[in-house]
Amino acid sequence: MEFLKVLLPMLVRGLKVTLLISVAGIFFGFIIGSISGYALQGKNKPAKIIAGAYIWVIRGIPLIVQALYVYYVLPLLLNTDISSETAGIIVISLNSGAFISEIVRGALQSVDPGQNEAGLCLGLTNRQILWHIIVPPAFKMMLPSLFNQFIITIKDTAILSVIVVNEITKEIQNYAALSYRTIESYTVGALFYLVIISILMIVQKNIEQKIEVKV
Repeated sequence: MEFLKVLLPMLVRGLKVTLLISVAGIFFGFIIGSISGYALQGKNKPAKIIAGAYIWVIRGIPLIVQALYVYYVLPLLLNTDISSETAGIIVISLNSGAFISEIVRGALQSVDPGQNEAGLCLGLTNRQILWHIIVPPAFKMMLPSLFNQFIITIKDTAILSVIVVNEITKEIQNYAALSYRTIESYTVGALFYLVIISILMIVQKNIEQKIEVKV
């Protein structure tokens, strides 16, 4: 078990990078997804077309190809350097944003139309109705799905190892390459992922239960 003294610190180091990219990706993805989701259920046709095209492109191209494109092609097009972690955040943000768009659209459409009519009767503007009447219940409905997307995002970061992001999977690969202990490295790495995801799933379940109780 001596190898664990070396491997576990590497996994923890990789976890920090994984969480950084996942949290940043979900944050920016939520902003992108909120705008796109609102556009999808709105009446502005150009905005709806743009949002639909964005979702179609992102969901139609494998995540690994997106990562390779952003890391290797985008810097050439922009004539600039992009670090692997920055590329990872961009990819995860765009990818999660496409899926969050559908979550947001579904949540907004699930709010009782009568709420909007009640706001108009009270003399509220469309913006006031959106922020004070529509968004609060919609956000509660989408919260479990958003947390689920966060869990998926953490697992998706494993793909970023192809662009040399030192997240958990890359650290596993690094140790396996140096030690030649392939079986031990990937077994412990898989268990490490399982523990992290299990903890997050427990937190998600508690959040869902609290929301159900309040509702």
